[in-house]
Amino acid sequence: MRPTTPAPSLPAPLLTLPPAAPSGRRLTALAALAAIALALAGAVAHAQPRPVTPRGPLDAQEQNNIAVFRKVSPSVVHITTLAQQRDFFSRNVTEVPSGTGTGFLWDEQGHVVTNFHVIRGASAAKVTLSDQSAYDANLVGVDPDRDLAVLRIAAPREKLLPVPMGASKDLLVGQTVYAIGNPFGLDQTLTRGIVSALNREIESMTQRTIRGAIQTDAAINPGNSGGPLLDSAGRLIGVNTSIYSPSGGSNGIGFAIPADEVNRVVPQLIKHGRVIRPALGLTAGTEQLRQVLRLPKGVVLIGLRSGGSAQRAGLQAFSRGRDGRIVGGDVITAVNGRPVADLDELLNELEERQVGDKVTLSVWNGGKTRQVQAQLGSD
Repeated sequence: MRPTTPAPSLPAPLLTLPPAAPSGRRLTALAALAAIALALAGAVAHAQPRPVTPRGPLDAQEQNNIAVFRKVSPSVVHITTLAQQRDFFSRNVTEVPSGTGTGFLWDEQGHVVTNFHVIRGASAAKVTLSDQSAYDANLVGVDPDRDLAVLRIAAPREKLLPVPMGASKDLLVGQTVYAIGNPFGLDQTLTRGIVSALNREIESMTQRTIRGAIQTDAAINPGNSGGPLLDSAGRLIGVNTSIYSPSGGSNGIGFAIPADEVNRVVPQLIKHGRVIRPALGLTAGTEQLRQVLRLPKGVVLIGLRSGGSAQRAGLQAFSRGRDGRIVGGDVITAVNGRPVADLDELLNELEERQVGDKVTLSVWNGGKTRQVQAQLGSD
């Protein structure tokens, strides 16, 4: 006889009803089955996408955020700097990316403004516009004392949309400001904040003091350097240059070079490649020398340029006699009545004037102070 094949087993039902269960118990089981069916149907219904709740119109602040970004972002560029690198084995020289930063279009001739420290030490630079088209950049001029630099690209004129120019002299603490840049290499990022303080002093890479800096709490992260700081109308009011942060990230304390200073320096960089500053033609001694000689606060003269303004005005520099002893000279203590404690303050005073202007110097020598007229030359 053939072996009998067992019938395939069926999956156990979700609920087994006893055949001889009383009618009441059978009704309860049927109710439970109905509840399970309803739950399953509800689960299927809830798995569907939820309808979108309509929202009202954007508020005024949101609308302005969007308007400023749309207006100015086409004027903001991404800068990639390149450095030369020599292959150890082949000795071939190639250019490799060395850093990134932000800049903005200054005019329709292709001039791009950024920070000096963004392009410092670079052998070349590329500028990427908001439409992702990239162009080789030529260096036009730099002002390390103000941490500003100007590049130029040969892009089609229709792509060159300058940032609208604003002013910094009439800013008020509490005004809304925007920063557009490329933090951490991310493209076209907008942050918003306020003017936290005015007339701050920050130090450039040459240790010169940049006065009148704008402090803002708008997030300025690495890569934002050289980008525009804008007012609520989308006008340029400063160039983002640094943050105060022990960690290297934005802690809500950022600084920008004021637009009035930028508008004074950039045209000179385009025209001359450098800033032509009024000068007196002198060499100043160190703070240590001033303290050793117990001289008053001011600029200790230790050298005069032949034919320079200071020499023509009759100023005298400290020197050494034949016996090696120091022969007393002049210390400039004020310009037009405004005290100057060191060379940095003297240079800041002179930069507010033009070549050819006349100034009155307060000059200390041997315990006596005299007034000297001098006509400013060029550096």
